[in-house]
Amino acid sequence: MSQLFQPITLGKLTLPNRIIIAPMCQYSAVHGSASEWHTMHLGHLAMSGAGLLIVEATAVAEEGRISPDDLGLWDDTTEQALAGVIQAVKKHATLPLGIQLGHAGRKASCAVPWAGGAQISQSSGGWQTIAPSEVPFHPHDEAPQAMSLERIATLKRQFVAAAKRADRLGFELIELHGAHGYLLHQFLSPLANQRTDQYGGSLQNRMRLLLEIFSEVRAVFPANKAVGVRISASDWVEGGWDEQQSVILAKELKELGCDYIHVSSGGLSAQQKIPVGPGYQVPFAATIKREVGMPTIAVGLITEPEQAETIIASGQADMVALARGILYNPRWPWHAAAKLGERASAPPQYWRSEPHAVKGLFKND
Repeated sequence: MSQLFQPITLGKLTLPNRIIIAPMCQYSAVHGSASEWHTMHLGHLAMSGAGLLIVEATAVAEEGRISPDDLGLWDDTTEQALAGVIQAVKKHATLPLGIQLGHAGRKASCAVPWAGGAQISQSSGGWQTIAPSEVPFHPHDEAPQAMSLERIATLKRQFVAAAKRADRLGFELIELHGAHGYLLHQFLSPLANQRTDQYGGSLQNRMRLLLEIFSEVRAVFPANKAVGVRISASDWVEGGWDEQQSVILAKELKELGCDYIHVSSGGLSAQQKIPVGPGYQVPFAATIKREVGMPTIAVGLITEPEQAETIIASGQADMVALARGILYNPRWPWHAAAKLGERASAPPQYWRSEPHAVKGLFKND
């Protein structure tokens, strides 16, 4: 029996299997509003047979977008645009839907990746970015504006408002984006956070904002729905955020009722040196699972069904997330089920695609 295809419960939300579609920015929104592309993209992936689909990083404030084309959920207009997409997808989805809420901080106001991804200056149509401290990501970037305590309080209200909107839209899970060098990660890392008030300095102070936002989001998102956090377990830079600080953060989140932790790495510093290779981030997930004991998602160059099965069966993580791999092969869960002798979920319109060699692949067939 494949462990990858066993159900798992996150809080009170049960997923049909352990395959997670990671949030992936599409850079295809219009002033923060979801477009027809999102209906196509999410509808496509919602029939993949995975256990959960998490919608891309969605900005809780207009200035929190990574690029001008990022998805947002900060007002009625952005909510209504996303509502049309989610209603269409949910009619035929074979899996629960979640959404990642975040703010890019000093890594906002950038061009889309296929246009180079560099910061767009204010004189060229970009905007003033904000951060814990006036420390830019690249030395040649315009410096971010250090956030006042009043601006921090506003940010917390923006996360809460977006969480309420996500609930109204029918999302069953919220993932807070505390990874990849974006704003919540910037507060965690001493490389970006040089504050001297209650949000900077000590580890407890640097964790404070993420823990406060988690608590406030958890309080307004229904108890039968899940809330988790994505982190970068290491900055891959000496003196930065690291694995043991991640363990401490995960323990604090667990005490607050966090339903899972999604373990990635990097993105905070241009000086990072990452030993990229198959499953290179899995050891971080394994450490957090072992030392904290909360449901854990491993992610990063997990490409083969047997590799994913080994990660779950050996207890290194409870779930695996795919991003670029599932863009390349949107039926990855079907193919994994066929290889591992399991059954996959698929809409009946697709059942006749079943190869003769794997008869009985699809559920309800």
